[in-house]
Amino acid sequence: MTRTLVALGVLLLLAGCAASGGGPRPSTGETAGSTPTATGGGERYALAGDAYPEDPPDVARVPDAVPQREPRSRGGNKSPYEVWGKRYEVMADASGYRRDGRASWYGEKFHGYATSNGEIYDMYKMSAAHRSLPLPSFVRVTSLDNGRSAIVRVNDRGPFHSEREIDLSYAAAARLGILKRGTGRVRVEAIDVERWIAENGSAGRQAASDASERVEAPGVTSSPVAAEAAPGGVFLQVAALGSAEGARALQSRLEEEIARPVRVASATGLYRVQVGPLDPAGQVEPVREQLRRAGFAQAFIVNDAD
Repeated sequence: MTRTLVALGVLLLLAGCAASGGGPRPSTGETAGSTPTATGGGERYALAGDAYPEDPPDVARVPDAVPQREPRSRGGNKSPYEVWGKRYEVMADASGYRRDGRASWYGEKFHGYATSNGEIYDMYKMSAAHRSLPLPSFVRVTSLDNGRSAIVRVNDRGPFHSEREIDLSYAAAARLGILKRGTGRVRVEAIDVERWIAENGSAGRQAASDASERVEAPGVTSSPVAAEAAPGGVFLQVAALGSAEGARALQSRLEEEIARPVRVASATGLYRVQVGPLDPAGQVEPVREQLRRAGFAQAFIVNDAD
């Protein structure tokens, strides 16, 4: 299941998480991820296949993605684009999109890596990859085998090596019951965001937010994972993940990659991975450049209290 086009090759240690028994998931004939030509991606592509996480949170409680007004992402929307010699077009608008096909999923192998639009893939969120829908888009994916459905936010590109319709996150695949088989028959329908907001308003948004805050990794409480830092200075925030384990794995890898202190601070159900504290006068730009070379061009400054 190949997915991202973003040229942000990141050699991150992936977090352990997921299905019973662990180990590789059923072969689906392709693997998700950035295009193989992405800088520094060779180590990841050397892996034989994707894998279940070893000790996942209860993804049954992961809420649907909440449709909302969002501008088109700066990354991942170039049209046409080319992957392995084949050209693809990005739709100008997702309105009315509805198609039946097969869904696949991607998990631990790409957890913590950059998606096509520059965000960080969190397999415990309701997200997906699609070849042609605008980024981001919100779609309802319904299993044609068991009737289960999920609303996912499309923020990535793929799958490319087959006629599969969509790549689902681990959480979304679990909801639809396709983890063990690797793929499943689905219907993908674009959600009209304005209509959804009119029908659900703030009530739907708050319900999803409340549910998200209750999803915690095993052995992790709602208190901060770690927030020790010397007073003063600023931080460069690299990612905000829904998984404490994924945040810790990213923290460990960044500490090795850039040899700087990295903390994980939690709030409102998210685990924020931040590098610092840094002297704003002389350390921020060199560290930002290190992060950019590692594949995190979207890092931004936050204060100690953020």
